[in-house]
Amino acid sequence: MVWSRLRRRRIAWSPLWRHRDFLLLWGGQTVSRVGDQFTGLAVPYLAAYVLTAGPGEMGILGAAGTAPFLVFGLLVGVWVDRRQRRSVLIRADLGRGAMIGAIAVLGVAGLLHLTYLYVFSFFIGVLTVFFDVAYQAYLPSLVDRKLLVDANSKLEISNTLSGSVGPTVAGAVIQLFTAPIAMFLDAASFFVSAGSLAAVRVRETIKAAAPGVTILSQIREGLRVVVGDRRLRHIATCTAWGNFFSSAVFNALFFLLLKELGFEAFSLGILFGVSSIGGIVGAFVSGRISKRIGVGPAIILGAVLFSLPTIPLPFVTADLAIPVLSVILSVGLFGNLLYNINQVSFRQAIVPVRLQGRLNATMRTIVWGTLPLGALTGGFLGEVIGLRAAILVSVLAGAVSFLWVLFSPVRGIREIPEPAE
Repeated sequence: MVWSRLRRRRIAWSPLWRHRDFLLLWGGQTVSRVGDQFTGLAVPYLAAYVLTAGPGEMGILGAAGTAPFLVFGLLVGVWVDRRQRRSVLIRADLGRGAMIGAIAVLGVAGLLHLTYLYVFSFFIGVLTVFFDVAYQAYLPSLVDRKLLVDANSKLEISNTLSGSVGPTVAGAVIQLFTAPIAMFLDAASFFVSAGSLAAVRVRETIKAAAPGVTILSQIREGLRVVVGDRRLRHIATCTAWGNFFSSAVFNALFFLLLKELGFEAFSLGILFGVSSIGGIVGAFVSGRISKRIGVGPAIILGAVLFSLPTIPLPFVTADLAIPVLSVILSVGLFGNLLYNINQVSFRQAIVPVRLQGRLNATMRTIVWGTLPLGALTGGFLGEVIGLRAAILVSVLAGAVSFLWVLFSPVRGIREIPEPAE
């Protein structure tokens, strides 16, 4: 009897384990996400320690990598909807791998300059815009709509597991072998991801644009999808608000960790690795929570948990930094995963496949377009009023982001609806 129950349960919750193309996508992304942790730690470490960047310069560096979402996001959405998204993903991975490898070569040769980091970060950001817009638009054509929450949960589990293991390993590699060596490993991970995507068999059917349809009209169509739906509009505003202030916080916090709290590459890796436990738990239980309390309430709960717990950040002292920051960041990551898995699955489900690129580009432009502005704000505040004061202002302002979804129709979303083509 026990075996039969286990067997029925396995059949009920594991259809994606037999989905070859999804497994290829998932496997390649897992390797790539682990690699991302190396560059994610190596670049700011190089800037702050090797190239002696100040808070303002760190803000410019953060803005350089995310500005392409604000500048190119809407155009990329139209472009992606007119092409095979798999090909876009492969080329973006190859390009990013090559550029990160180039940064590593300059670092090993002792030729790296802060200006080069700005330029490379910007162009890597451009390719990331193409990848991210195509990536979320590609998933609904790869798996059945009913499996979107499950698929997004599995992808986020990989993201958070890589966020647990990756920073610790990256910190050790940077400490022992220098930051450029760590970046070589990230470059290799992009090539692995490109290879796994090349092996995917599913090919999309791309409909040609109707005669007379212009790029501008298609951009407007994507904007109408988000702005015209009150639920999506409030989700976008909540995310954009949270991203602006979290970007400001992280820019000042990273500098505080290195300069005032005595962190080095390895201890930073330990901190980010331990903190990711909350994200791992969130990825595993987000589907269960949404089934129990509803998709909308799960989105709201996630927004509360990624915003309010950050308030104590500016008061952390050196002797308690690792345990206190680990708890704060872990709870925040739990909320972030609970929020993202449910809101991304919801918007993927309600929008037709032909509009997915423009949907994701519009959302990315709105919600990630605030990241460079937040990074510049955090850098400016850190220079003018000090790091701790800058963090305090940012966490207090960001703590109210959940109100955008709390007082909105998002409260009434009970389950992932059927798509309206």
